Amino acid sequence: MRFEGTSNYVATDDLKVAVNAAVLLRRPLLVKGEPGTGKTVLAHEIAKAVNAPLIEWHVKSTTKAQQGLYEYDAVARLRDGQLGDERVHDISNYIKKGKLWEAFTAPELPVLLIDEIDKADIEFPNDLLQELDRMSFDVYETKERIAAKERPIVVITSNNEKELPDAFLRRCFFHYIKFPDRDTMQAIIDVHFPGIQKTLVSKAMDVFYEVREVPGLKKKPSTSELLDWLKLLLNEDMPLDVLQQKDPTKAIPPLHGALLKNEQDVMLFERLAFMARRQN
Repeated sequence: MRFEGTSNYVATDDLKVAVNAAVLLRRPLLVKGEPGTGKTVLAHEIAKAVNAPLIEWHVKSTTKAQQGLYEYDAVARLRDGQLGDERVHDISNYIKKGKLWEAFTAPELPVLLIDEIDKADIEFPNDLLQELDRMSFDVYETKERIAAKERPIVVITSNNEKELPDAFLRRCFFHYIKFPDRDTMQAIIDVHFPGIQKTLVSKAMDVFYEVREVPGLKKKPSTSELLDWLKLLLNEDMPLDVLQQKDPTKAIPPLHGALLKNEQDVMLFERLAFMARRQN
């Protein structure tokens, strides 16, 4: 079982090494990187490559670790008891399985995605330490133990919004997805837009990478935003001379709403354009 990338996902050599090492060690693969660099999609592509089911747990700010194991609905049981429902005699009727439970008991070896773990409370990773380490947990209400017959492939993503505890990091195989260089980006674009005009891509990437280098930019545009921008440029049949500005930092790129995602960055480019006009 080796991951070599897929026809829809361009994986660098170091990323392939990281995925295969994590699979071999059966340690969670902790993937960090800028938003839009393909961290979440990686889990989908690993599942496709190894022909495994994918179980997704998308973490929110309100997510608790216990929800990944199971949730016991005591209120529903009390209500049914008051109504004389026979279901109350079997407590398992009121236990909702979490994503870890699903992964541990899946009939086929699954890929478990724990997406954006840093969105949750700082205690969230610590609360999962034992379960991810032992690949088992106890259901106290039914006095049963849920244990994985084989350790699932676990992919954990983080956008670096919070520092993760050292004890949690020790249990993971870590990989940082670097922002793609031009050659890698060209390969990614070729996957999504086969046969696209090379000159358009070259000029668009010139603008894109120069936009990313503008000092003071609050949010640098990501790979997914470049792909959206190219799709718009193709749809609008944008003339190449529009992209052939000598200095893209002195003018707002066409259809900039695909690249610039907050008013501070738009205002920054407007100021740069205004200053350039005054100098001329």
